[in-house]
Amino acid sequence: MSTAPTAAAAAGGRPSVIQLVFREKGALYAAYMPALTDGGLFVPTNRDYRLGDDIYLLLSLPDDPQRYPVAGKVAWITPANASGGRTQGVGVRFPNDEKTRQLKIKIEEILGTSISSAKPTQTL
Repeated sequence: MSTAPTAAAAAGGRPSVIQLVFREKGALYAAYMPALTDGGLFVPTNRDYRLGDDIYLLLSLPDDPQRYPVAGKVAWITPANASGGRTQGVGVRFPNDEKTRQLKIKIEEILGTSISSAKPTQTL
């Protein structure tokens, strides 16, 4: 998985935009958060965020040329030097809208049965 922040939050308080590219199903599994009602993703970042901050993702899924814009909110924070060697970053909660519901279904179809695996992830 590679992440490349495409824009920093401007002084005017604009939310940041992060391009999140998943090239393989295993990386998507490690980042996906099915425990959140509307779904969500873990985003590795060393930027400082607060709970509830707006964050825009441009999401690319494995074997899918389309990019999906997601206007999410920070739902949790994994700080630097977190226990267990977990990666620093934020959990982004998907909004409750039809477009994102379709994206959640698409992610869950890609993950298939692995979604209920006991394999460790970067998430809750």
